[in-house]
Amino acid sequence: MYNLTEFPENATTNKSQPVIIKVCVVIPLFCLFLYCIAVMLHIFASNRQYMESARYILFAFMLINDTLLLLSSVLLFLFVMGKVKLSVIYCFPLIFISNVTFQCTPLILATMSLERYVTIFYPLQRPAAWRSDRIWIIILYLLLTSTISTIVNFSIGGRGPAADILSTPVLCKINVINTTQIQIFFQIGVYFFFFAVVAVVILFTYLRILLETKKMRQSKVSMSKAMHTVLLHGFQLLLCNLAFISPITESLIVLHSNWIPSDIAFFNFFCFILTPRFLSPLIYGFRDQNLRGRIVKKIICCTDIPGKRGLPAS
Repeated sequence: MYNLTEFPENATTNKSQPVIIKVCVVIPLFCLFLYCIAVMLHIFASNRQYMESARYILFAFMLINDTLLLLSSVLLFLFVMGKVKLSVIYCFPLIFISNVTFQCTPLILATMSLERYVTIFYPLQRPAAWRSDRIWIIILYLLLTSTISTIVNFSIGGRGPAADILSTPVLCKINVINTTQIQIFFQIGVYFFFFAVVAVVILFTYLRILLETKKMRQSKVSMSKAMHTVLLHGFQLLLCNLAFISPITESLIVLHSNWIPSDIAFFNFFCFILTPRFLSPLIYGFRDQNLRGRIVKKIICCTDIPGKRGLPAS
């Protein structure tokens, strides 16, 4: 994802103190995020009823996807902050993973909204692809879609200046791979297309559930919960879209302040890339009442919690 790696060449100052401060801000938050994600994944793995629900399988996949995204992004951030130069062949996997996982996030949100839609409107005749034992097929399609678009983007550009990908050291930034304007435009176009399609899906599912809630009174409580879940997916999509605000904020900061380029890059990276990714899965996990209770007990007591009967409320 271009925003995650597009730091200027002078992303570090001559003084080491600003760099240390930036690293000390990012690393503790990232470690806290990893701890929370590890707790949630452990709860899923140790309680079989979660893995028998397509909803929670998709949520676990989102946790893994966002973890890979943040891990690759933070590593690229540390390399740039420390001016660590690596061969292109070593930079490529990190940049590739950050692009694939960034594109996959909105697709996961759309799929989770559609899963709520299927659960509400087809409770007894759920399509086979949406059953817990088949949901991996949809997950595979999501991965293939984001992977293929990334491969196409990296393949359509022309060759940059001659450089040995095995020995020539470079800063790990997206412009190492995206060397032409057509690649940049293609990538931005794919991002906006994915987010537009997901926005339409979330809006459609929300309106359909809202209309159905007014018709059906006997299941109004569950319908209302599903509607709030879809709204949460829309909020998560909004958090993802904050990544595209960074060029605007960069222009405003340049016009109205004397910030150096490295500080502007860090501000955008922290506020519009890292923070939304930290918040999105945590908000979804702590929103669920049953799951929230397990997480709190797991973090505070640091003990295994016996599995409870039944699935958490949707």
